[in-house]
Amino acid sequence: MKVFAAIYIGSYEISLKIYELASKKDIREIDHVRHRTELGKDVYGTGFIGYKMAEEMCSVLREFTEIMKGYKVDDYRVYGGQAIRDSQNELFLLNQIELRTGLKVEVLSNSEQRFISYKAVVSNEEFNQMTKQGAAVVDIGGGSIQITLFIHGNVVTTQHLMLGTVRVREKLATIEQSLKHVDEQIQELVDKELEVFKALYLKDKEIKYVVLMGDYIGEIVKSLEKTKALTVKAERFIGFMEKMDRKNVEDIADMLNLSNDHDPLIIPAVVLYKRTVQELGAQEIYVPGISINDGIVYDYAQKHNMVKARHDFDEDVLSAARNMAQRYWGYKPHIEALADMAVLIFDAMKKMHGLGKKERLLLKTAAILHDCGKYVSLVNGAECAYAIIMASEIIGLSHREREIVARTVLYNSMPLPDYEELADKLDREGYLTTAKLAAILRVSNAMDRSHRQKFKNVKASISGKKLVITIETADDIILEKGLFASRSKFFEEIFSIKPVIKEKRVYE
Repeated sequence: MKVFAAIYIGSYEISLKIYELASKKDIREIDHVRHRTELGKDVYGTGFIGYKMAEEMCSVLREFTEIMKGYKVDDYRVYGGQAIRDSQNELFLLNQIELRTGLKVEVLSNSEQRFISYKAVVSNEEFNQMTKQGAAVVDIGGGSIQITLFIHGNVVTTQHLMLGTVRVREKLATIEQSLKHVDEQIQELVDKELEVFKALYLKDKEIKYVVLMGDYIGEIVKSLEKTKALTVKAERFIGFMEKMDRKNVEDIADMLNLSNDHDPLIIPAVVLYKRTVQELGAQEIYVPGISINDGIVYDYAQKHNMVKARHDFDEDVLSAARNMAQRYWGYKPHIEALADMAVLIFDAMKKMHGLGKKERLLLKTAAILHDCGKYVSLVNGAECAYAIIMASEIIGLSHREREIVARTVLYNSMPLPDYEELADKLDREGYLTTAKLAAILRVSNAMDRSHRQKFKNVKASISGKKLVITIETADDIILEKGLFASRSKFFEEIFSIKPVIKEKRVYE
């Protein structure tokens, strides 16, 4: 039995949850403490977290450490979200927190933050069945909204909208705080973004479920259903939300039985939920009732082999990559052949590259996306592919991992700069990983440069100082051999091993 604490510093609250963990058993929550803050107001209003807010935050965190001592916590994690990430004094703030409280805060990128919450959602058995019928996971936070779309159980896309409750409140601070006026203004902010999303990804598709995550949503469903039900009909949900029209903050807080009847985030949250559900056109709303703290403990337990994953997160990454490749007119037969070739070489060289399962996933993702930039420019395809990948959220990949994928694609056809030129983008480990993956991708790509999949029954093995790639073919492969030789030099520099093709002629 282990006692674990999860602390999250968000845009409008600092939260602590204490859990009991036991190997192969369900995670049990034993305490939950929340403290409202105005971090988001400081950041989105001034760009900084001010002195008073920093003092308040440190004071709360010191209290949390005392609570943790009382529970004799064995381990803990402290994460910061978008408010800290967007603050211009982030570095100094983190230093002050560590000096004053002894807690080291890890600031999550948007990708990491959303993925941690997503992990807790998919731990529910109902989730996989919902995604097979079409579902959109909508995570409404203080600084942004993120939507991940599933069709037939597969991830289609993840899109990020810079319209969270705190950000909307700051934009509409001068407007009278009634739903009648705010609804109209938020529609102008949100609807255009959702119209573009629907046109791109829901044109010929329908979803049955919207999975809603965020503050107040649990209270809304409880007030509507008067039970612990997690699912509610969308029509009934929207009707209940419309009853709040023209009501002020105090009236809405009373309807939802909230303890704070002056919370300025209630109205933005209510309107964002309503408009999102209306625009996505789902039949049912599912509220898993989880917080990012739940995601933090689930992530910890999974990494320590205390729970078994019920969902294939790697397949989410690959599914999102395949849909991106399709959207940018990637040639599917070549992409599949290249991805298979790349992982074949990767697996044959395990002792040579020292990389693991995650890097194998990154390589395969890069192979799937390597040609997406040609949709924009045939001349500058590599640079365009890099920009497309970095501008796209891929659920399951952190910002750093997405950087590695994007640069692997970039250096598939462009020279790899010295580390010093990339030190602001990649640490040394990331740079080495990128170089190794790019070297493998270059050689793999040369094997199908004609996009005609000439090779059959391909095998790869290490023999002395050579990587021997054995192929069967009935076609002329002069082009592939020439390009293979020119691209193998970089591979030799990285791995100190020479790749060679061993050809077996097949006569049809």
